[in-house]
Amino acid sequence: MTKTEIQAEALTRATTSQAFTNYPAIFEGFLKMGIPEDQILPRENVFTYHAWRALGRQVRKGEHGVQVLTWVPMHAKNAVTDDNPDGSIGRRPRSSTVFHVTQTDRIVS
Repeated sequence: MTKTEIQAEALTRATTSQAFTNYPAIFEGFLKMGIPEDQILPRENVFTYHAWRALGRQVRKGEHGVQVLTWVPMHAKNAVTDDNPDGSIGRRPRSSTVFHVTQTDRIVS
């Protein structure tokens, strides 16, 4: 998978996920960092590193984010069938770090 594909997938997962289970951790973590509650908008201005890259932003070096739990698909070799065209065999939990927009800079080309 290329960097561009990884970033696009991260952005898609971040904006289309239906789970709200990480919201309390996101709010608690960013409130402790001094970011006002009304400026914390998950899926609008809180994303993973790769999602920010897909949006043309770079997380500043040394910034600390908030740990969240995400579910990523598992794929098995030779698992692609007519009933399972993407070869997915389930999902597994994975720890990720999310960053607020104030921790990023626009990438200048």
